[in-house]
Amino acid sequence: MAAKPIYAVGLDVGSRTTRLVICALEERRLRLLGCATAESRGWLKGKIADQRAVAESIKAAVHEAEKVAGISVGSAVVGMGGPTVRGANGRGVVELGHVREVEQRDVTRVVDRASRVQLQEDRMVLQMLQQDFVVDDHPGHRDPRKMLASRLEINVHMITASIQEHNALLGAVNEAHLIVEETIFDALAACYAAVLPEERREGIAVVDIGAQSTELVVYSGDAIYLASAVRVCGDHFTRDLAQALCLSFEDAETVKLEFGCARAEGCPENALVELPSPENREPRQAQRRFINQVLEARSRELFQFVRAELARVGMDRALIGGVFLTGGAAKLPDLLEVADQELQCQARYGLPFGIQDWPEALNDPEWSTAAGLAMYSAKVKAQDEQQRETAGWLGRLLW
Repeated sequence: MAAKPIYAVGLDVGSRTTRLVICALEERRLRLLGCATAESRGWLKGKIADQRAVAESIKAAVHEAEKVAGISVGSAVVGMGGPTVRGANGRGVVELGHVREVEQRDVTRVVDRASRVQLQEDRMVLQMLQQDFVVDDHPGHRDPRKMLASRLEINVHMITASIQEHNALLGAVNEAHLIVEETIFDALAACYAAVLPEERREGIAVVDIGAQSTELVVYSGDAIYLASAVRVCGDHFTRDLAQALCLSFEDAETVKLEFGCARAEGCPENALVELPSPENREPRQAQRRFINQVLEARSRELFQFVRAELARVGMDRALIGGVFLTGGAAKLPDLLEVADQELQCQARYGLPFGIQDWPEALNDPEWSTAAGLAMYSAKVKAQDEQQRETAGWLGRLLW
């Protein structure tokens, strides 16, 4: 009997655009079947303001992606970001009583201790990520099993989120007739798709710049050091232009996309841009250099905030692997150069890779999160499949 196909689906519910990626897991390789985008509605300042409108955007993306893939999907791994997501370090300790071999049950106990944290009201643990184990005061261990010890500790990084926002996101996805397999921090998913494990070990940061929120993750060695939200996002650039040029938000967005640049240096003084104007008013012009000065000021502020976050965990000027920019707002021309200057390290786009039949047109930083969510779904399902295969005939019967 032919094996049942395994599908991996990633849903990136952005505040400006909703993206869905459908892949098939075939012999431990991931192949793209279909993808789609839909305009997002129902968001305000990175939070869900209208759950039904968000659900309609998800439905539109699902319908289009299913049509391209030729299949129907019932579940997805969903990304979550926004200003309510935060990261914090935690620790768990287990006294073994006497020197003996560390067993799996000891590892389970110490992880359970680390997860028992007192959170503020309306907070939940979105993900808990291992940093290292400390065996009898000796840190830096990845797997302490079979080591001799009398005391075992674990250091973890916990990503927490608002319960209310998380429930609103789950409600919107369920309303779109999808089951949520798991919710993953957006920047972590983007990192999963765009950064190799050996690059993470050298020390890297991923800055996922969206329309209404910007998320940051920092890795050093094999461990995550920081997960946080940054207060500057793509819409701040647009609002700055709207105020400086006396334009509507929509017209300012058009000017930013058509003529904007993150650096004013090198722009001629006499280069003029015709601004959008109502039919009953005479056309206005603005210096292109002035437009870029406005955008440059906000760009530098963005990476100054990022640098402050890096300094908070001792990673300022320690990113040997560099910084990766993802998200739709990261495509502002010359933003990489500003990141280079402000963070004192190499900056590049974080582009998705590792999915077979991924089209050239989607080699774009705004697709990294959706691709990473699909890849995470595939990883979990591959592990589940392996466990079923090794469970013996009784395990297969029960499955």
